Amino acid sequence: MSDIIQLLPDAIANQIAAGEVVQRPASAVKELIENAIDAGADRIKLIVKDAGKSLIQVVDNGCGMSVADARSCFERHATSKIRKAEDLFAIRTMGFRGEAMASIAAIAQVELKTKRVEDELGNVVEIEGSKIIKQYPEGLVNGTSISIKNLFYNIPARRAFLKSNAVEMRHIIDEFQRIALSHPEIFLTLHSDGNEQFHLPAESLKQRIIHIFGNSYNQRLVPIEEETSIINLNGFIGKPEFAKKTRGEQFFFVNNRFIKDPYLHHAVMNAYEEILPADTYPLYVLSINIDPSKIDINVHPTKTEIKYVDEKSIYAILRSAVKRSLGRYNITPTLDFDQETSFSSFISTKPIEEIQAPTITFNPNFNPFEDRKTSSRSSDYVAGLEKKTGMPKNWDTLYEISQQANPEQLTLISDNSQEDDSRAPAVQERNNSVESKKQFFQLHHRFIVSQIHSGFMLIDQQAAHERILFSQYKEQLENNQGTSQQSLFPQTVELSASDFALMEEILPEIQTLGFQLRVLGKSTFVVDGIPADLGTGINEKTILEQLLEDFKNNKDALQLTKRDNLARSLAKNAAIKPGTPLTGQEMAELFDKLFATESPSISIHGKPIIITITLQELLERFNKNER
Repeated sequence: MSDIIQLLPDAIANQIAAGEVVQRPASAVKELIENAIDAGADRIKLIVKDAGKSLIQVVDNGCGMSVADARSCFERHATSKIRKAEDLFAIRTMGFRGEAMASIAAIAQVELKTKRVEDELGNVVEIEGSKIIKQYPEGLVNGTSISIKNLFYNIPARRAFLKSNAVEMRHIIDEFQRIALSHPEIFLTLHSDGNEQFHLPAESLKQRIIHIFGNSYNQRLVPIEEETSIINLNGFIGKPEFAKKTRGEQFFFVNNRFIKDPYLHHAVMNAYEEILPADTYPLYVLSINIDPSKIDINVHPTKTEIKYVDEKSIYAILRSAVKRSLGRYNITPTLDFDQETSFSSFISTKPIEEIQAPTITFNPNFNPFEDRKTSSRSSDYVAGLEKKTGMPKNWDTLYEISQQANPEQLTLISDNSQEDDSRAPAVQERNNSVESKKQFFQLHHRFIVSQIHSGFMLIDQQAAHERILFSQYKEQLENNQGTSQQSLFPQTVELSASDFALMEEILPEIQTLGFQLRVLGKSTFVVDGIPADLGTGINEKTILEQLLEDFKNNKDALQLTKRDNLARSLAKNAAIKPGTPLTGQEMAELFDKLFATESPSISIHGKPIIITITLQELLERFNKNER
């Protein structure tokens, strides 16, 4: 039997490695910018087209490469960062594996232009599918420019798994933001399809955070700084009241490298205990500087995981530092026993002789018990008013209700007070016939109680309304029948770059629901209208921001379709909240609409909407002590 084990060609081995290193265009962006940082660049320009599918170009002013290095950098495991195994525990550079450039060259068409300061001419290398096509000298500026064209051009299956341009662009923005936050001293720009998305000059970390997330974050940041023999910690944390329901604004950097660490995240959340709203996540941008020999970064190909020699001590330091910053800047409640001295500021310091007593004047001829019918002045005024405005003569008895009227009649009479008097008896008779069939009572302004033949039903009014709105919005998205209500004063909504990209992705569906939005600038929308069924008193900016937050949360946790996600998110934010009083007519309408939906008994969160208690269960509870 012949041998069956064979060595794979380098091209195939590089394509396999690319599956771990380059998962999508954002992965290539991360590798290229990190290489530019390792080259000592302080100005980096990122250019993408079609969300990186057609072009990813990174231009830097780093040290450049020689002719030999320009070829060698595309070889597998070729790196300038380490020389021996011990170097793995002294790494302070972003890259060290020597796999990224080889993996990218195996799945794309790459053009490298580079020039060192000491060289008169630069070098150009063109490579496709791990094969060098051309290499020639050319007059270039100092630094390196590398272009990746047609990513996954020779692996159609991988390219087919890429998401839409909006989704892929959001991933690119996420990677760009992480690098920008970890290196605020570097000038960075991002251009997408000819438009400049980011222009970040070299600045402080606080200014970098504000430039990325918006000017409103200036009031949300709390500085944190801690120096110990184990780690040096610095950065910013967010105030609890600005915490969001979705993740995405949590950043850990270890030696300027972005990492994902649930253990350290738990330390931060523990520090926010009892001052953070339920199911929310605070902003934090925290940088940990630690001795490289105390960590192991050679854990995962993406280099986002780290192992620590003494992780429990780091956990304790991080938790206490966050708690101390929250207390130092009066974020957490404190007891100040010296506060009573502040009342002295309310005590007048004037001499007694200069203090004037207040005076009160009154009309001695005013008689509050005077009968208006016997007052000629009053009657003349009322008569004149009736003649001038066309007010009916029996206006004063319009809202008089008999003692036998029930609360539902009271509501009905008030609502129909402008109708003709001849219609009132018919309306009251119809209302009485309806109420005789079905009666509803509200419990604690949260539950609706309805009597049934076998007992009674208890309905969660918020969950019921969410189910109704979910079905309604889902139907609108399917039939494109959403109605809009024009806003009296248009509101501007400023979003972060990733949220702006997400809004552009779902904009057609948002408009179908009834939102009228238009783009104003590169990160701002103007809200000209909202869905008509949201009612009055709705803050357009708040409802849109909450809709985005819930959409992101559902997308990560539930993997819903775009339409179901939007319908669910808007229903959750538009539904009536616990504590809202309802009239009998409103409860009846809610009841009828609920049982017209496909799943009236199950909420959009998978919990019951209706609880039924039978007479037999009630009797057993009352008689249980007699047994």
